Amino acid sequence: MKQTINIHQFRNAFARAGREENFSYEGQEALFDWLETYEEDTSEEIELDVIALCCDFSEYTDLDEVIDYYSIDVDSDEDDKRQQVIEWLQERTTVIEFDGGIIIQDF
Repeated sequence: MKQTINIHQFRNAFARAGREENFSYEGQEALFDWLETYEEDTSEEIELDVIALCCDFSEYTDLDEVIDYYSIDVDSDEDDKRQQVIEWLQERTTVIEFDGGIIIQDF
């Protein structure tokens, strides 16, 4: 049996699981929007599993943190760095950009 949820129920599910701090308020909304779009694009229903989402996705507010974590070699100046890192990540995983941060599917 499946149930359609809205963003408020999505956030409440994180709170009930004790994982409300795993993603920022904006990050939760970006992840929710991405999951909805994924369902629409693939016609595949997703079962909400908060723990799995917290294990599969990570949010970063600082691009340098991503560069350090994944040891990304950046050969460009500051203006091109963001684009180069995003492209590098997109070649390898799911990237969800939003105001204030980025969520990537861990790999």
